Amino acid sequence: MPVSPLNRREFVKKSAVTGAAVAAAGAVGSGTAEAAGRRHGKAPKTWTFSILGTTDLHSHVFDWDYYLDAAYSDKDGNSVGVARVATLVKQQREAKGEEHVLLVDAGDIIQGTSLAYYFARVDPITGKDGKKGPQHPMAVAMNHMRYDAAALGNHEFNYGIEVLRKFEQQCRFPLLGANALDAKTLRPAFQPYAVKTIRVPGAPDIKVGILGLTNPGIALWDKDNVGGKMVFPGLVEQARKYVPRLRALGCDVVFLTDHSGLDGSSSYGDALPYIENASNLVAEQVPGIDAILVGHTHVEVPSYTVKNEETGEDVLLSEPYCWGYRLSVFDFELELHHGRWRVTKKTAQTLNPNTVDEDPEIKRLLEADHELVVKYVNTPVGTCTEDLSGAEACWKDVPIMDFIHQVQMDTVKTGLSAADAALPLISVAAPFSRTADIPAGNVTIKDIAGLYIYDNTLYGKKLTGAQLKDYLEYAAKYYHQVPAGTKVDTSTLTNANSFWDYMYDTAAGVDYEIDIAQAEGSRIKNLSYNGTAVTDDQVFVVAVNNYRANGGSGYPHIATADIAYSSTNEIRQLMIDYVTAKGALDPADFAAANWKLTQAGTPVF
Repeated sequence: MPVSPLNRREFVKKSAVTGAAVAAAGAVGSGTAEAAGRRHGKAPKTWTFSILGTTDLHSHVFDWDYYLDAAYSDKDGNSVGVARVATLVKQQREAKGEEHVLLVDAGDIIQGTSLAYYFARVDPITGKDGKKGPQHPMAVAMNHMRYDAAALGNHEFNYGIEVLRKFEQQCRFPLLGANALDAKTLRPAFQPYAVKTIRVPGAPDIKVGILGLTNPGIALWDKDNVGGKMVFPGLVEQARKYVPRLRALGCDVVFLTDHSGLDGSSSYGDALPYIENASNLVAEQVPGIDAILVGHTHVEVPSYTVKNEETGEDVLLSEPYCWGYRLSVFDFELELHHGRWRVTKKTAQTLNPNTVDEDPEIKRLLEADHELVVKYVNTPVGTCTEDLSGAEACWKDVPIMDFIHQVQMDTVKTGLSAADAALPLISVAAPFSRTADIPAGNVTIKDIAGLYIYDNTLYGKKLTGAQLKDYLEYAAKYYHQVPAGTKVDTSTLTNANSFWDYMYDTAAGVDYEIDIAQAEGSRIKNLSYNGTAVTDDQVFVVAVNNYRANGGSGYPHIATADIAYSSTNEIRQLMIDYVTAKGALDPADFAAANWKLTQAGTPVF
C-alpha cells in the first residue's frame, strides 16, 4: 500500500533553487574541460555523468487507466507509464552520451495495475498447467530501457516470493536489497549492490557503487509471504555495513536507491524496531554517501540536501513521484586528483514526460499484452440495479462500501470454527478510491477493480468490545475537529494527522457515531451491536484485510489479535465471485447505514 506523503511544501521550498540553470547542467556532459583536454592530447582532469531515476512505477507501462478503460488523465495534466519515461531517457543519453548515463529504479515495480495482476494471477509469469509463463511486461520494458539496477519495493512481495524470483530471472539488471536477508542464515537473499563503470578515455574509469535498500515494513505487510523466509533489518543499519564496503572496493561515487521515504516516519507506529521512511536518517548517519534516489512515499521532491552529521558533507536526495509521472536526474561533476576521482558538484532535478511521445519500440513490444489486459478488465461479471459511487465514502456510510463489508463477512463466516461462528461477526474496510463507481447495468472486472485497488487477502481476527472501540477511535483521528456550530466543509474535513484514505477504516455489523466536535480519542459514541451497547469484554470476529491485520497503518490490538480465519484469496476476486454468483448486484441485499458523523450529537449529513 502507499504510505503517508511527507510535507510536500517543506521539501518544495527547500528545493526551489533547482530550475533552468540545473536543467542545463547535464548538457555539460563531456563539456569544456574534458574537450579541451582531448584537443591538447592530455588525459581529462574533469568528467561528468548522470544517474537517472524512477520509482513506484507500479506496472504502469502505457499512459492508460485500466480502471476507467481510457487514457490517463488528471487535473494537473500528468501522464503515466515507462513508455513516455523511456523517451526522456533516450533524450538524456543522446544529449550527454551513452557512456555518461546510468538508469536506476527505487522499487514497487510489479504490483499496482490490472496489468500487474494479470501477469501475476491470470496468466502468471511463473506459468500454469505445466506451461511456461510469459515475460513480465515490466521486465520487457525495463530491459529495453537498459536499467542498470533497481531496488526491491515492498509491493514486490505481494504475489509471493516465487513470482518475484521469476521476475528477477527475467530482468537483465539486478534487483538490489541489502536489507532483505534469508531468515535462517541472515545472509543477503538478493544482491546487495552493483558496481558500474563509467569509461573515461585516457584516464582511470569512474567506479559507481549502487546500494539498494528496501522497506522494513515488508515484515508486517507481507508477513504471510515472507514470514520464516526473510527478515528485513533497518536501512541505516545495513547502509553502515555496505557503504564502507563499496568505498573499500574503490568506488569513487556511492549512490543509494532506497524504497523508503524522507521524513523519518513509520505508518506502523512502533510495531517494528526499524523506521519505515528512513532515507533522511541514512543520509545523516552514514558517512560516505553521495546521493540517494528516494521512493515509497509517492511524492515529488526534485532536490533535497541532508548534511551528514559525521563528515559535514552534503548528501543529495531526489524522489521523482510515482507511476512514471517524473524522472529524476542526478548530475555529477568530478575532478581527477592523484589518480582518483572526486565529486566536486552534484545537482538534481525532476523532468516531466507529459510532453514527449511514448517510446515506439516499447509500444511494439507490449501492445499485444496491453490489449489482453484491456479485454480482461472489460469482461462482464454481472449487472447492478443502480449506480454505486464512492465519491462520499470518506464521510458517509454509502452502499458501495457495504458491498465490500458484505463480501468480507460472508467469506469469513464460511470458514469459522463452530465455536467462533457463535461470536458476533463484523467487518472493517477503507474507502480506497473516491473515484470508484459501479454503474447501473453491466458490471465488469474493471468496475470492481476500481473500487478495491489493492491485492489484499482476508483475515478474521478476534477483538474485544474495548479493543474495537480503541480501533474505531484510532480510525476517527482521520477527521479534523470541527466544533459544534461550525459548518462542516468536506474539502477540509478528512486526512487529519497525515491519515490518508487507505488508512481510514469504517466498520459494518455494529452501529456507532463519530462526533467530530470532540477531541481525538473521545469521538466514538453509542457503539452497539444488534441494538445493545457493546461491552468491554464482548468478543467479536472482525473481517479485515491482511495489510491491516498484520499491523499496516498502526491500528491498535489487531496485529496481535487471535486469528479466527485466513485466506490467500484476494478480496477483489472474492467481490468478483460474489457478483458472478448472484448475477446481479443489488444494494437491497447489503446496504445498511450503521455509522454516521455527528457534531455534539447532531448528525452532520
